[in-house]
Amino acid sequence: MVEAVGGDGIERLALIGNFLPRKCGLATFTTDVYTAMRARFPDVAVDVYAMDDHPGRYAYPPAVTAAIPQDDLSAYVDAARTIEESGADAIWVQHEYGIYGGPAGDNLLALLDRTTLPVIVTLHTILEKPSVDERRVMEGLLARAARIVVMAERGREILRRVYGANPRQIVMIPHGVPDRPLVDPETMKDRFGWEGREVVLTFGLLAPNKGIETIIAALPALAERHPNLLYVVLGATHPNLVARHGEAYRDSLKALAVEKGVADNVAFIDEFVEYDALIDYLQAADIYATPYTNPAQITSGTLSYAVGAGKPVISTPYVHATEILADGHGVLVDFKDVAAFAREIDALLSSDRDRRRLSERAYARGRTMIWPRLAEAAMAEVEAIVAARPARLPVAAVPPRILTPDMAAVERMSDSTGMLQHSIFSIPDRRHGYCIDDNARALMLMSAMPTLDADRRDKWTTIYASFIQYAWNPDARRFRNFMAFDRSWCEDVGSEDSNGRTLWALGVTARDARDVKHRDWARVLFDTTASLALELGSLRAQAFAMLGAAAMLEARPGHELSRTILSRFPDVHMAMLAETRRPEWEWFEIVLAYDNARLPQALIRAGMALERDDLIQVGLSTLEWIVSKQTSPQGRFRAVGTESFNRPYGEPRKFDQQPLEAQATVDACVAALDATGDLRWLDEARRAYGWFLGENDLDMAVATSADGGCFDGLMPAGLNRNQGAESILALQLASCAISGLSQAASGVAGKTRQAA
Repeated sequence: MVEAVGGDGIERLALIGNFLPRKCGLATFTTDVYTAMRARFPDVAVDVYAMDDHPGRYAYPPAVTAAIPQDDLSAYVDAARTIEESGADAIWVQHEYGIYGGPAGDNLLALLDRTTLPVIVTLHTILEKPSVDERRVMEGLLARAARIVVMAERGREILRRVYGANPRQIVMIPHGVPDRPLVDPETMKDRFGWEGREVVLTFGLLAPNKGIETIIAALPALAERHPNLLYVVLGATHPNLVARHGEAYRDSLKALAVEKGVADNVAFIDEFVEYDALIDYLQAADIYATPYTNPAQITSGTLSYAVGAGKPVISTPYVHATEILADGHGVLVDFKDVAAFAREIDALLSSDRDRRRLSERAYARGRTMIWPRLAEAAMAEVEAIVAARPARLPVAAVPPRILTPDMAAVERMSDSTGMLQHSIFSIPDRRHGYCIDDNARALMLMSAMPTLDADRRDKWTTIYASFIQYAWNPDARRFRNFMAFDRSWCEDVGSEDSNGRTLWALGVTARDARDVKHRDWARVLFDTTASLALELGSLRAQAFAMLGAAAMLEARPGHELSRTILSRFPDVHMAMLAETRRPEWEWFEIVLAYDNARLPQALIRAGMALERDDLIQVGLSTLEWIVSKQTSPQGRFRAVGTESFNRPYGEPRKFDQQPLEAQATVDACVAALDATGDLRWLDEARRAYGWFLGENDLDMAVATSADGGCFDGLMPAGLNRNQGAESILALQLASCAISGLSQAASGVAGKTRQAA
């Protein structure tokens, strides 16, 4: 009996894999792992997250915390959040190709990338010749996991040779086996009606790669010398095979036995055998045979169980068999070698002494593999990776500095066409081309930059303006949005939001551009295009158009179309607010989405332009509500995470946090300060701006202050280290806005002229 103890400092473990009653070898393994861990370490909670290929089919036991539908990516994200919030110390993944969704199972990477916990992965298959996707997923696991567990030394060698894995990352822990006494098979045979029979057993889900045909072909010669021989083929047909071909394969094996004249020497037991019954079957067999046909098979749970039960084993030399049966612990014969199987089975059945000695040697090896030993080895690795996890030190609160607006990263992402959308790290990714959203933001930045030499300002203002001008589709009376790198348009009509944002940029440029030529250009194009705003149905698109119209009214008081836009939408927004409002929900929609603070900002600016205090008050109250939702328990700015989007009346979730939200909040607070003179909004703007500089949930600076760059956001495991146009522009526009509040910081709370 093995003494039960607790893991040193480990209180909770998240275990991901298949689980009974799903019928497959991995489900059996994961269930056995769970049972072993709970028995060996009863003070450690083990939360099982079961991969589910048929949601709703399985009646999972209480051990299963949650099932993850394998093809539902959102379920992986939800599971990551549940694990992160559960208090788990680490995650233990059972990995096999085919059980996780996405190309080669890359949905699993999405889950792991959304947690901060250390990860240990047990690999059940290691491919020497992976496909592109299989290699990508394996390399992703190697990059994310603190430990990789293999069940054969050959697995370690393949990982190093094929994938370049760090040898210090890899640990070999043999497949677990039951802790059962060594018994004489004759004492067990009566349970199955096998009295007087010499029994050879093969167990596992039935499939062509099991090589059952080889043993059946060897039976005629064996039956001549051992007429009471019974070859037992135990196990249900693999569910995937049944789904495609029914029981055609099993029927073909039965027909082969009839053809060879050995039907009475073969017994097919078509059932998925539970743990205890399997061990009983194994203990009743005289010999265990694995005639598998795949030389690369690196793990066989049935072979491990047979060795653990002390069975004399005759096997083909696949990877796992060559290791576990080495040094005289079993017998190896060539693949599909009928004569060799017949010879070796005959030899063992003919010698009780040899069979008993081989049984004892196998049993002795199996004692090193019993489930408590696996649990101890795994817990030792879990403790090591948890102990090695860097401690998060508290960071002293300091007032955030204000970065000087810097064009360097904007220029890095721009060319003679416009500003490219995406990057890989800081390098522009030309595959994704351009969009009008980013070029509209860049155009606004050209007016907002406080210090920029005239030639550079003129150059880039002209380039971004030219992009917008070329995007106008007069036939559809809409702006296009996406352009490929070869300057071909990807669509005839862009999204409503992109059209609204473009009108906003035109209004700001007409008001704020330093050169008359640019102001005149923006005014004319606004006049040509702005009537499209009256047909916009998207709430955010309407808000963007309102911000553009408010700017145009400042540039040209009495501008009738701008006044029409500003008069049309605020009442629509307030009606939506009245419809969706609840005591705990002061918002225009039943969900949160992106750029949230633009909605109250637009109402405040509209109220100021139209001299409607009711709009200003609603804008302030909704801004106060969204600010409260964007405040962490520590009092820091916490952008509404993308996981929060489209969840009716749902509290905001923590990740992923994007720079766009911090910039929008800064701008909305500037509008509130302009409308009220209340310095409270200066503090809120600074708090949102501090998010860029590390005053956030991860204590990590999102801005790269040396070059004006900005990472794409905060994820549970750290920074998204790409630096796309949207993120860079969000930082620079926020820096311009916050820089313009220096007068308010000195106690001057007058109106501050900012890009809306």
